Amino acid sequence: MKNQPDWQPAATRASLKSRAQQSNFVRGFFARRNVLEVETPILGRCGVTDPNLDGVSAQVSAPGVEGGWLQTSPEYHMKRLLAADVGSIYQISKVFRNGERGRRHNPEFSMLEWYRTGYDDTALMAEVSDLVCGWLNCPRPQITSYRQAMINWADIDPFAVSEEELRQRCRQWLEAEQLADLSRDGCLDLLMSFAVEPNLGAQTPVFITRYPASQASLAKISKVDGFDVAHRFELYIDGLELCNGYWELTCANEQRGRFEADNRLRKAAGKPEMDVDEAFLAAIEQGLPDCAGVALGLDRLLMLKMGTRDIADVLAFPIERT
Repeated sequence: MKNQPDWQPAATRASLKSRAQQSNFVRGFFARRNVLEVETPILGRCGVTDPNLDGVSAQVSAPGVEGGWLQTSPEYHMKRLLAADVGSIYQISKVFRNGERGRRHNPEFSMLEWYRTGYDDTALMAEVSDLVCGWLNCPRPQITSYRQAMINWADIDPFAVSEEELRQRCRQWLEAEQLADLSRDGCLDLLMSFAVEPNLGAQTPVFITRYPASQASLAKISKVDGFDVAHRFELYIDGLELCNGYWELTCANEQRGRFEADNRLRKAAGKPEMDVDEAFLAAIEQGLPDCAGVALGLDRLLMLKMGTRDIADVLAFPIERT
């Protein structure tokens, strides 16, 4: 007799109820601030070039379209709405990232993403604090730079450390042959994951800001203390990364250059190069308003509310039970 599939949900009724209450809280929060709720496609013609993300391809056929991608984020479509002058917007969406399964990851998860026209990263951090602290009833976050966090917890200056010292520090987690193919940012990510993140937000929530320019993704860049840094922030609570936000890049040529650089990194890592989303770039060229945006993991927010360290506890059906 074949093994019977586990049909029961992983989440308790209490978790399901808290998820519904969380959705109501989020919608009420933005309604009071006159931020428009929108819906954009989960299935799109293009994926993302980000070398750290792997999308889920879709076999779809429609007139003029062959194939597609389940979206890793609603960002590109939401920015097209911003370029069409719809104003500040938010969305609660299902998103997909291939190969991600663990106590903090599921290939399909729920994301809250919002964009505020006329905001910079500092203004948006204040609004993120209002939402998160209002729901969790926790202290407002402290703010620490990426550089200071690395100095405090990894004992290195990420802007001055040599490549050799970086690799030496990472040998406790990877073999020499694995390290040989790891970029400088790859080594820094490893240190952030294992040496820094577990210590972040243990007592009080903390924003990490001013990431290296090489980790800017879609954020503006400024010079601080002689180094190029990104207007990017992440919020950590009890060692859990909760969100990633930017003062958004609005230059189409610069964005195209970053996409091309992403694809070079993907090729070097043995990953397939991704088509550039020309509709997204056309929207930026038409005129993306000055804005700041953030993506927040709703499942992780619920994990904090329920006091669990396993994402399966807040999902009705994680991937292995679908």
